[in-house]
Amino acid sequence: MPESLIDSPTTEFDCQKEYQRKVTTASQAVKAIKSGDSVYIHSNAAAPQTLIVSMVERASELKDVTILHILTMANADYAKPEYAGSFKVKALFIGPNVRAAVNEGRASYTPVFLGEIPKLFESGEIPIDVCLLQVSPPDAHGYCSCGVSVDCTIAARKNARTVIAEVNKQMPRTLGRSFIHISRLDYVVETDRPLPELTPAISTSVEEAIGRNVAELVDNEATLQLGIGAIPDAVLKYLSNKRNLGVHSEMISDGIVDLVQQGVITNDAKTVLPGKIAVSFVMGTKRLYNFVDNNPLVEFNTSDFINDPFVISQNHKMTAINSALQVDIGGQVVADSLGTYLYSGVGGQVDFIRGASRAKNGKAIIAMPSTAKKGSASRIVAYLTPGSGVVTSRADVHYVVTEYGIAQLYGRTLKERAKALINIAHPSFRNSLEQDCSAIPWLC
Repeated sequence: MPESLIDSPTTEFDCQKEYQRKVTTASQAVKAIKSGDSVYIHSNAAAPQTLIVSMVERASELKDVTILHILTMANADYAKPEYAGSFKVKALFIGPNVRAAVNEGRASYTPVFLGEIPKLFESGEIPIDVCLLQVSPPDAHGYCSCGVSVDCTIAARKNARTVIAEVNKQMPRTLGRSFIHISRLDYVVETDRPLPELTPAISTSVEEAIGRNVAELVDNEATLQLGIGAIPDAVLKYLSNKRNLGVHSEMISDGIVDLVQQGVITNDAKTVLPGKIAVSFVMGTKRLYNFVDNNPLVEFNTSDFINDPFVISQNHKMTAINSALQVDIGGQVVADSLGTYLYSGVGGQVDFIRGASRAKNGKAIIAMPSTAKKGSASRIVAYLTPGSGVVTSRADVHYVVTEYGIAQLYGRTLKERAKALINIAHPSFRNSLEQDCSAIPWLC
């Protein structure tokens, strides 16, 4: 466990008086950002939109400000072409709001395991001058919560010269290693605005079939990690007949709430933080945000703990469920790019695949539709698209799941892997895959 669960104050003082002394406007607060600074933006649904807007309004006064963040559910005007001289985006994970900028060369992408990002901040390898946060109002003891997104933020705050916090009345007060004392804040900007919501998508028949297939691999008393999107949501719908499931995941979405209320998720069989849902951030609707608010069932912690493969591996029956853009016939997984087109990021896939692989009775699962581009392209291929980056190696993958079934790869030869993967490819592509394999001597 981390040495400290809370960010302790430097001295004893009147919390309310100290807080009020730091309250200012967003336009005044962001004047602390200087040309040449490196600015970290709080992630996911916790991105401080008010501060971001005010920072961009200062674009004409700023030059060569580096913007650092993982995924953010927020306006990212700083990535627009007209601000190229003012802001230089360095994405540690690529979201929809900066994807065009990265692929057009106006922004850059750093491939990195999510669990290792805090270490880069702490070592100074990635320096941070200013940290922009969104937190809950302080409690009677002066502690604000990082709310729906802890992940890399504690490390960013600790290693920043200046900390500017948007204190939002609507930010949930989440528990665990999520707290920052007001003595650690330099400027406070008060807001009262709803958090951005991620509405669960309506599953297609393909995603439903994948969900059923993945659910077959989930044992009673398993500890789960799931990503984001329609497939994880579909998987959750087919777990209602399971017993005593637990959760240790970098993130959770709305589907978890249903399984808790049904008594399926109890966390009783977990090895790490038993009785707790362990996460580093959540993304979903207001229902989910209300669920995590002041809820002792949900333990928030930092990415270097939640995503540590050694910690993950200590969970009995750890079951990691992740997705892919493309898988080759030997089991190499492409997840952050397709060809030279950069799509998302390395994130926590490898952290959890390796952790689950080493857990007692653990399972590492890659789940994806068999096709892409409206059925015109197979996601299972003999050769990866040139330029694609391999996120998860073929030695790490245990299972690949599509709507056509389950391919078990662990301990299998390349020939056996090829046969298993062709069997779960879309029927329209199986013949061509067999022909491609016949031209490779070690697959013949």
